Amino acid sequence: MDDRRIVVVGGGAAGLMAAGLAARTLACEHQHQVKVILLEKGDRLARKVLLSGKGRCNITHAGEIGDFIEAYPGNGKFLHSVLRLFDNGALRDFLRERGVPTKVERGGRVFPESDRAESVAQALIGFAQDQGVEIHLNQKIDAICLHGENGIERSAAVRGSVAGVAAGDRVWSADAVIMAVGGASYPGTGSTGDGYAMAGTVGHKVVAPMPSLVPLRTAESWPATVQGLSLRNVRLSLWIDGVRRQDHFGEMLFTHFGVSGPIVLTLSRMAAQALGDGSAVGLRLNLKPALTQDMLVERLNRDWAKMGARHFKNALGDLLPKNLIPVLVELSDIDGAKQVRQINPKETRRLAELLQAIPLTVTGTLGLKAGIVTAGGVDVRSLEPRTLASKHIRGLYWAGEVVDIDGITGGYNLQAAISMGYAAGLSAAKGLLTPDF
Repeated sequence: MDDRRIVVVGGGAAGLMAAGLAARTLACEHQHQVKVILLEKGDRLARKVLLSGKGRCNITHAGEIGDFIEAYPGNGKFLHSVLRLFDNGALRDFLRERGVPTKVERGGRVFPESDRAESVAQALIGFAQDQGVEIHLNQKIDAICLHGENGIERSAAVRGSVAGVAAGDRVWSADAVIMAVGGASYPGTGSTGDGYAMAGTVGHKVVAPMPSLVPLRTAESWPATVQGLSLRNVRLSLWIDGVRRQDHFGEMLFTHFGVSGPIVLTLSRMAAQALGDGSAVGLRLNLKPALTQDMLVERLNRDWAKMGARHFKNALGDLLPKNLIPVLVELSDIDGAKQVRQINPKETRRLAELLQAIPLTVTGTLGLKAGIVTAGGVDVRSLEPRTLASKHIRGLYWAGEVVDIDGITGGYNLQAAISMGYAAGLSAAKGLLTPDF
C-alpha cells in the first residue's frame, strides 16, 4: 500500500478542490501513506479563477439549489447530487474558514468581500497545500494509461481499470485518476481541449464542444459607433428562424464587433447552437421593458407637446443615452431635422415599436477563445452522477468544465466546477479505502 496514489490532472478550481478533499479524506482515515499528486500543464495554478468576474471572482450564486438546476442548460439534473453534497452555503463556509468572507450583490451574485479573485485562488491553492498535496507544474498530460494484458497500455481497445497518466515518456502511476483538465475556452489559461481526445481513447463519448457565455457578432455596423456603451434594465430576446426562443432582462454592452454583457452571454449558448445548425439568428432589444407600447406612445406624445418646435434629433435626450440617439434617429426613418410637433401618430407609433424591438442580426460568435465556458465535453451519460466515476474505467473520475456541463452567468459555473471537484475527490479517496464504494 506504500506506493498507492491518487493523481489529479488540472490545477483549476475543480482540480484543486478534488486534490485537497481527497488528501483530507485519506488523512482522516489515517491513510497518510497514500499520496495525492496534482499535475498542472502550466506554470501557475487557478489561472481561470483569476479571470472570473473581471478579476473579482463571481464565486457562486445565493439562490436555492433547486433553482441552480435550471441555470445549467441541458444537463442541470445531472448535477443534483454533487450540488447537494457541496452547495453554495458550504462553499461560502469553506472560503470564510480560509479567511475569505463573501458578500451578495445585485441579482444574487456572490463575490469575495476583498473584490479580488486572487483571494479565492489562494484559498483553493492553500487548501490543497495544507492537506499535503504534491503539486507539479509544467506537466502536460497526453494520455490516460490503463491496465492491460501486457501491463500499462494506452490502447483505445483496452477496458478495465486506470493505471495512471502519461506526460511524454513519463508515466505517473496511480490507483485513481481525476481528470479536471478544463474545456476549450480561454486557451491562454491552459484549457485547450486536451481532455476530449483522451476521453475518447478510453471509450467516453464526447459531445462536440462549442462556446458558451460568448460575445456575439452582428451584421449591423452601428454597434461599433456606440462601442463601450453599457445599458442596464433592458430586455433582450433571441429569435431563431423567426421564432422567439429566449429573452432576458439585465445589462448588455455594445462592442466594435457586436454585443456582449451578461444578458448577451446568457443567450449566446442557444445562439451558437442555432448558428451551428444553419438557422437564422436575430436579437430584439427592448430599451423600455417597464412600459407597455401604449404607455410609451403616451410618453412620446407628452414629450412632443412639451418640446414643440425642437428638432427630432434633439428631442430624445430624456429617453436615450446621448451616443445612441443618432442610431435611433436613423433606424426610425424620421427626419432628424423635423420638428417634433410635426411628427404624426403613425411615426410616433413606429418609434415606440422600434424602442422596444431594435433588430440585430447575429452572424457568429467570438469562438471558443473568447467563450467564458465550454458547452459540450465528456458525455454525462458515461459518468456516475453521485461519484463522477467513469462507467467504463474503474478508478477514473471526471470533474469540471471537461464534462458536458455549462451554466449561465451568475457564479453557477465555478460552483459546478468546485462541487464536482469535491465529489470526485471524496469518491476517489473512498474508492481506495472501500473498493466497493
